[in-house]
Amino acid sequence: MQARDARFDGQFITGVHSTGIYCRPSCPAVAPKPSNVSFYLTAAAAHEAGLRACKRCLPDAVPGSPQWDLRDDLSARAMRLIADGVVEREGVPGLAARLSYTPRHLTRVLTAELGAGPLALARAHRAQTARALLTSTALPAADVAFASGFGSIRQFNDTVREVYERSPLELRAAARLRERRATTTDHEPGAAIDGGVVRLRLPARAPFDAAGVFGWLAARALDGVERAGDLRYARTLRLPGGPGIVAFTASAAAESPAIEVEARLATLADLPPLVARVRRLFDLDADAVAIDAALSKDPALAASVAETPGIRVPGCLDPHELVFRALVGQQVSVKAARTTLARLAAELGERVAPPSTSTQSPSMPSTSAWPADNAPTTLFPSAAAIAEHGHAVLKGPAARVRTILDVAARLESGSLVVAAECERDELAAELLVVPGIGPWTAGYVAMRVTRAPDVLLTGDLALRSGAERMGLPSAAAELAALGARWAPWRSYASMHLWRAAGTQV
Repeated sequence: MQARDARFDGQFITGVHSTGIYCRPSCPAVAPKPSNVSFYLTAAAAHEAGLRACKRCLPDAVPGSPQWDLRDDLSARAMRLIADGVVEREGVPGLAARLSYTPRHLTRVLTAELGAGPLALARAHRAQTARALLTSTALPAADVAFASGFGSIRQFNDTVREVYERSPLELRAAARLRERRATTTDHEPGAAIDGGVVRLRLPARAPFDAAGVFGWLAARALDGVERAGDLRYARTLRLPGGPGIVAFTASAAAESPAIEVEARLATLADLPPLVARVRRLFDLDADAVAIDAALSKDPALAASVAETPGIRVPGCLDPHELVFRALVGQQVSVKAARTTLARLAAELGERVAPPSTSTQSPSMPSTSAWPADNAPTTLFPSAAAIAEHGHAVLKGPAARVRTILDVAARLESGSLVVAAECERDELAAELLVVPGIGPWTAGYVAMRVTRAPDVLLTGDLALRSGAERMGLPSAAAELAALGARWAPWRSYASMHLWRAAGTQV
């Protein structure tokens, strides 16, 4: 905090009790006396302590904490669900049920570890979403309230006043004044509505290898479901409120990396879960400085880290879809898997209406990632559709087809749960009991769905080929033993090994 190091913005909150405010660590204000300072893991904990957000440094206009991806305990898994809007849709009982605990126990654990219970944490998340929408869109305040997850206008007004010590319209006016004066350098997750399209800017922790993630997505883009180009990617997506079409481009500003998002949603209430999933897809909250520093200590990885700083492990937007991609991709090339999956989507996927040119604003950039005549129009098939009709579409070894149909049926019935909030070891164990699923698939799903940072898939031939090219052992046992020194970042080390092999699985 005393160094005003922006790297730690979002990783913890600085509460200044003499002024009654909480700040980001890099706040430019005069440093307070240490005796007046308390530190909090979440903004909700600062709210519970009676503090309000600093009007100068905007402590919630930063990337999120990497802890919720790195950790795998109850608190971290609950935070992933809260960011996805589960409390707004299902309440605290629904949140607790997803985590297999009682609401009382969950509240006790979150209060003890994070300084606030699930209702307070969800309330803080709603307030942050509302502030971002108020300060960067022309949406009516009532629309902002419901898009942020509030149940009533009164609740929205009261919460915003309590957290920011300003009314919603005063927050908006202050943001407009900052824009006119052009004095702010914040890179907050803004949003705008233009011609029926929601536009957002989601900041990433620097350094950020955006090209690597876009390249990964482009290599396996499915016709009809996805479109990919140079630092551009678009796709259809199921969200809680209905289907949507989303598109991503990388921000051109290297000093303030971010992902620019354009989304056409069935309801604005899908905005918070969309943001949470995009942050996981692009691994925006990873502490790249810490990861690079740890991996570069190994002479074998140092050159790769220097060449590609801020490497990311791509996540996923739809956990069920990722499972089927992994099952189809076992022991085949990316190209072969892509062909099979595209045929599956074409036969069993639902169609969605493409963006209408009549609703696109003239101000929409010509570089939009999904012009109306080239937008993805097919949703990836649901588990139910694959379980019912997959036998007529899927080709290849009979054992693999049986596994895919079995997994589809389990996902549809709920006997197998694959989601971001799953405990990683438990998820891997449940996958491994399914006939036809081995350690590679289980580890790959954990790596991408739950954001597990410490997975090294030594059974992967491409990864071992990359290791050999970097002068490392290519035998699985030897590579696993050597890779122990990369903990807890073996997933990121894997990305460097795959890059060395000239492939991304």
